[in-house]
Amino acid sequence: MGLFTTEHGRAGYLADFVLYGITSIGLGALLVILGPRGRALEIAALVLLGLVAWTLVEYGLHRFVLHGIRPFRTWHLEHHRRPRALMGTPTVLSAALIFALVFVPALALGDLWRACALTFGLLTGYLIYAVTHHAAHHWRAGSEWARQRKRAHALHHSPVEAPGRYGVTSGLWDVVFRTTGRRETRIEREVGHAQ
Repeated sequence: MGLFTTEHGRAGYLADFVLYGITSIGLGALLVILGPRGRALEIAALVLLGLVAWTLVEYGLHRFVLHGIRPFRTWHLEHHRRPRALMGTPTVLSAALIFALVFVPALALGDLWRACALTFGLLTGYLIYAVTHHAAHHWRAGSEWARQRKRAHALHHSPVEAPGRYGVTSGLWDVVFRTTGRRETRIEREVGHAQ
């Protein structure tokens, strides 16, 4: 498949994990080793802001873009039809968007260290999302948090579920915006715990 397709071969699908894993480690190391010592608290706060911001960006993208705007909605519906297929945003596109919509504006509004810190936080959030989403579809849940996220995402994919549960890494914004869908039945909870 090409650089801008949503369905990938194994190597293309794993590119996000590799690229964002290396970039996150690199940015984190850069901030820890070379970052200005007198601004450690500010840098840490911006990293945390980036992580939290990612959860809201993830929710908004999933709810309003992937479930609302064509052609993204059409592409995402294919993921709902074949949830175990290796599908995702092309790495070239996601990297360009993160650079253009996060790093460049942060650099313009602040300085290199602030831009790196905010981007590191958001990028790490995106990596956590990618791993969590992959795990929800392909791995057995090993912790209560993973079981909860897997169960919520399975309900999101459920054809009988009311629209909702757009958060993959966190259910916070679904609670805030009241998009948690209908309540699980006892059987659904038990099935979720068995996975």
